[in-house]
Amino acid sequence: MVTAAEPLERARTLLTLNRPAEAERELRGLLAQEPENADGHAYLSVALTQQRRGPEAIDEAAEAVRLAPDQWFPHYVAGQAYYRAGRPHEAAAAAQACLALSPEHAPAWELLARVYIYIEQWPQAADAARRGLAADPEDADLAALLSLPLTMLGDAYGARQAAARALMLDPENALAHLAHGRAELVFGAPAEAARAFREVLRLAPGFDQARDLLVAALKLRNPVYRVLARLRGSFFGGWRMLFLLVVMPPIIAVFALIALLHWAAWIAEAVTTLRLARGKATRLLFEEAQARVAVVSCCLPVAGAALLVTGVATGREALGTAGAAVMALVTAVQEAAHTTARPGRVLLYGWAGLLGLAAVVSAIASWTAVALLTTYAGLATIWVAAGVRRVFRAEQAL
Repeated sequence: MVTAAEPLERARTLLTLNRPAEAERELRGLLAQEPENADGHAYLSVALTQQRRGPEAIDEAAEAVRLAPDQWFPHYVAGQAYYRAGRPHEAAAAAQACLALSPEHAPAWELLARVYIYIEQWPQAADAARRGLAADPEDADLAALLSLPLTMLGDAYGARQAAARALMLDPENALAHLAHGRAELVFGAPAEAARAFREVLRLAPGFDQARDLLVAALKLRNPVYRVLARLRGSFFGGWRMLFLLVVMPPIIAVFALIALLHWAAWIAEAVTTLRLARGKATRLLFEEAQARVAVVSCCLPVAGAALLVTGVATGREALGTAGAAVMALVTAVQEAAHTTARPGRVLLYGWAGLLGLAAVVSAIASWTAVALLTTYAGLATIWVAAGVRRVFRAEQAL
């Protein structure tokens, strides 16, 4: 006689071997005979999660929780299903329910830390990782997950110590190298960061986040780019500064300086990207679209400067001003390209296209005022893009 333990054990083994479809068949056979088996629903949720069938996984996890609300495992499985489906708040609630039943369950603390990192709640992420390490001091993932929020909180010593601990516990752990690289990148060691991200890609070749961070580290090795990027990060301002224009009109000079710093930094970004995209050792790090955007962003200042010089030489004020508008398009194009969420990126590319059309029309029709407004709008895209990103925010799980 076959008992429930046998198909469950086979399903667990298949899940360990990364064969979720076969595990699903075992579990569905079990549940056909025992539809009230909570463990069967829980492991079926795991199998469906591994197959990226989020809604079905959540339904099975919810059924497991309904059948066994006083057991920690269904709550943990539900947390994993919600997290993989991009529903972090439900994942946090499920992880907390698991921990209420089993406070020393380190994987649940790890899940909670990942969720808090996903929604950028850095103090809570650090606290969850610490509590997980208290339960399991040998967990390299938890040590790495502690380093990441400490990096974002500006704790250089703590972040580096946690990353070093993760690497000591498991030198072949991709997440540990990622945490080490993030800390070194943020705290001013781009060359060391680049080495760490290369190691991540060796261990996990499909880790896109590491590839993007490696590109960022390679760019920061350029001292000119590094200075301009630092200035761009330091001088941004906020939309609340707009209210100062009412009582302090001279503040417009501050806005102009901020916008010009960003424009110069975006040109440095384009030049650096183009150089790396053409380098033999680094070209594979870049997608074709990135290289095309870099080429366009390098050509816009040249074309704009040519129009500006021509306008000055021929006395055509509108043409010269349109040249300035074309140069300002660098900011709009780069802000669009560096927007992660697809709806926001499409919206900003549309904005850049409208500005380009306005620049062309103003040159043809000799509308100096339109060309001037287009220049201002192009440079001010840094604030437009900031608003768009707040609306269309892309979050990335670890």
